[in-house]
Amino acid sequence: GALLVNERIDREELCGALSPCSLSFEIVVENPLELYSGTVEIQDINDNDPVFPSSQARLEISESVAAGARFPLESAQDPDVGINSLQTYQLSANPNFALEVQTRVDGSKYAELVLEKELDREEQRELNLVLTALDGGSPPRSAHVQIHIDVVDANDNAPVFNQSTYKASVRENTPSGTLVARISAYDLDDGPNGDIVYSFSSHTPTKVRELFALDSATGELRVKGQLDYEEAKLYEIYLQAKDKGAVPGVAHCKVLVEVVDVNDNAPKVTVTSVYSPVPEDAAPGTVVALLSVTDLDSHDNGLDSGSPPLSAVKHILVQVSDVNDNAPRSSQDSYDVYVPENNVPGIPILNVSATDPDLGRNAHLSYTLLQGDIAFGHLFSINRENGTLYLLTSLDHEDQVEFSMMVQVQDGGIPPLATNVSVSVFVTDLNDNAPTVLYPHPNTTATYTDVVAPGTPAGHMVTKVVAVDADAGYNAWISYTLLQATDPSLFSVGLHNGEIFTARQLREDDAPEHTLVILLKDHGEPVLSTSATISISVAEMVKEVLTDLSDVAPASDPRRHVTFYLILAVILVSAAFFITMLSVGIFKCYKWRQSKELYNSSRSTTYRTPGPFHHIDAVRGGFTPPSFYHQVYLTTDSRQSDLLCKKPFTSSPLGSRQGTIRNGEPGLYHQIVGTASRLPTPAE
Repeated sequence: GALLVNERIDREELCGALSPCSLSFEIVVENPLELYSGTVEIQDINDNDPVFPSSQARLEISESVAAGARFPLESAQDPDVGINSLQTYQLSANPNFALEVQTRVDGSKYAELVLEKELDREEQRELNLVLTALDGGSPPRSAHVQIHIDVVDANDNAPVFNQSTYKASVRENTPSGTLVARISAYDLDDGPNGDIVYSFSSHTPTKVRELFALDSATGELRVKGQLDYEEAKLYEIYLQAKDKGAVPGVAHCKVLVEVVDVNDNAPKVTVTSVYSPVPEDAAPGTVVALLSVTDLDSHDNGLDSGSPPLSAVKHILVQVSDVNDNAPRSSQDSYDVYVPENNVPGIPILNVSATDPDLGRNAHLSYTLLQGDIAFGHLFSINRENGTLYLLTSLDHEDQVEFSMMVQVQDGGIPPLATNVSVSVFVTDLNDNAPTVLYPHPNTTATYTDVVAPGTPAGHMVTKVVAVDADAGYNAWISYTLLQATDPSLFSVGLHNGEIFTARQLREDDAPEHTLVILLKDHGEPVLSTSATISISVAEMVKEVLTDLSDVAPASDPRRHVTFYLILAVILVSAAFFITMLSVGIFKCYKWRQSKELYNSSRSTTYRTPGPFHHIDAVRGGFTPPSFYHQVYLTTDSRQSDLLCKKPFTSSPLGSRQGTIRNGEPGLYHQIVGTASRLPTPAE
């Protein structure tokens, strides 16, 4: 029930000179339902200095003016009220004038100069005084104005008003130009000294000058601006009459203008909502809203009985709220997202879209990532408000190809309803791995020399460069070219298999030692490459080569027995691998036969190759359990195969119905690299 200040309060901006300054409000109390009215009074602080209309005032006073004459001075304005408003004036010390402070009906102060000692122009032609305005704050604020008095020869007679105070009443909203009052003054002098000009006194507030206009020749006071009873009920207007003499005589009067209220404000209906929106199961008689009516007019005009009467109509919109009986609905049950590897962390990769036909909080949806794997929390994040799925880190196709997760969409009802959407993220391959040479090994200090016999005919395979590429698809296809050779005409290299052949028959005059530099390039964009160096010796027997190498070989190798054990280990591992693969093949064949009919019923899901291939043999492989589907692509030249896998997030007897792998994204291929060597013929 605490009432707090919502923003800075400026009393002068809210109420101006009106005091007290108050704001009204209404409070609704429930259980039981009651309505209370309250008022906050805004108290003034001394935050404004008095301000004079100008920094200098000039007066012309005749030397014939008798002692006791009064001269009103320009009033300072202070928007503060009460004790903080303008309280008094002070005049600098001088031998001729005293200062008297007068109070208006509304409590505002103005100052008058009182001549205590008659002026003598022959003794002093002018006087300079300082008028200071002070408010009642602590400490008080002040303002100063310089008063310059010219002593001149003046008229013997000053104008005289036929009455010192005029009273008039005018209805608010009176049209501009309406006559309010006519003032009149006379002057016994003749000629210009007797011609009278009417004007507002110098201390008349600016607001009064904006609302009223005075005819300087006739003294008619007319309405100029828009009068509002609710803003001010009474105006105290100070006027003066001045003749046209060399030293004009001046007379002063005031006009009290009373503003009469008219019924110009229609009633205002305020609706305080208590029980809206109304649930559809609300009982009859349920309170929907409280109504209060106010009218800014006074007396009968404020009781809804003005003449003519004004009325107000208020339309009340009653909303009917529903119950949370609809779960969120996603535009699709599952999403397949393809992301290239080496992505920029923090990018959005998917926007899960869902709707809820309920209203209000029952339709406010929140998205949560159900993490089957705890590591997913470091990889993926979802915006709780809009369902945008973000990738938090950079993925590597060679580390993991597919991620499967579940997104839960939940509304804000009580109790909440939710639905789950499966999301599969596939990492597509980029050419970020250069070919790796397996033979000859690039990081060893040992020298590998291949031997070829003199007179070997053309087309003889001498050795083979063995290399792999960690990428997949096109990015893993390796081509081999001869970059540098001791005799470029003697050897050639297979473009796709890395096999090194003799290009012609070896002659006796050929060099005994040959060094070949082979360039290996993949087919990615951009192309990545590496090189391998091959040493070939031309000799009758291997023994000759070993003799030539004896100088660089160590005298004794303490690890010479290790070779035997390594060969034995390779044989044992190869045998175990062969038995394992044979068992897996028999098991898969058995499973394939069981799922053949079920697979034929779900062949509507199609898969396509990653693009046009040249010299490709496509072989459809055997089938794994119903939730898997394989295609195998074999290249006849490079002995590589691309294995294409699609695994749905949840197993289904009909396989995946979530969509196909679009355009055979290269990121879903696994590369199998094999090597083959040609056995020597009996003649060789």
